[in-house]
Amino acid sequence: MGSQAIQGKLWGQHPDDWADIQEKTGRTDYDFVFNNVSVSAATKLLDIGCGTGYFSTLAGEKGASVTGLDATPEFIEVAKKRLPNATFLLGEMEALPFEDDSFDIVCGCNSFQYAANTKNALAESKRVLNKNGKLVAIIWGNKEDCEAATYLKAVGSLLPPPPPGAPGPFALTENHLLEKILEEIGFKIITSTDVPSTWDYPDVQTALKGLLSAGPVAKAVEASGFERVHQAISDVIQPYIQTNGHVVFHNKFRVVISEKNE
Repeated sequence: MGSQAIQGKLWGQHPDDWADIQEKTGRTDYDFVFNNVSVSAATKLLDIGCGTGYFSTLAGEKGASVTGLDATPEFIEVAKKRLPNATFLLGEMEALPFEDDSFDIVCGCNSFQYAANTKNALAESKRVLNKNGKLVAIIWGNKEDCEAATYLKAVGSLLPPPPPGAPGPFALTENHLLEKILEEIGFKIITSTDVPSTWDYPDVQTALKGLLSAGPVAKAVEASGFERVHQAISDVIQPYIQTNGHVVFHNKFRVVISEKNE
């Protein structure tokens, strides 16, 4: 079984908060992608784990023919409203419903780490890419460079115990595991860059709504109850409240751009 059955039900709890607040925290990383990968009206782009379609919309504004795929029905519905002229599908990243050599660019923005088997998901991405097509993967940067790691730790402490050997959120980052898998299956790494990414919420209430909209939080709520999860995230936020009332986390996300060369 792939990731769809597990992740689909977790990420759809608060789709509007995800769309309006949390998804937009990735804008710096997305701008980096568009500055380093050519996207035009001639581009066929697949957005894997498209969420509520923010990255897809930015690609569409550059003229790309966009297809988005996600495991969460509620996210797909929001994405369709955001970008009506794109194609958005419910599906599994480890069994993509597309022919070989269908796309010029495949993007996975904070999605590949949720695959049941990352190597399988990346191999599927390679299959649907044209020769010399580009694969873009965004994952967490090094843990020590991410203030939001405190948030992840707090949520993780309220989740059921993971099975032995289960990967954590930084697994693909550590020892450049993602890059090693990409090279193993036949990609050429073009760039691997840790991009500064600031999560800047205007107030505590907005920060809570954004942070509570993520899939792992829904799982923590199932395991530990809403009040405990809400309190844990509220406690985490305190050191990051600025004098102007904003809540700011300074992070880095790794953007890996590679090319299908076989």
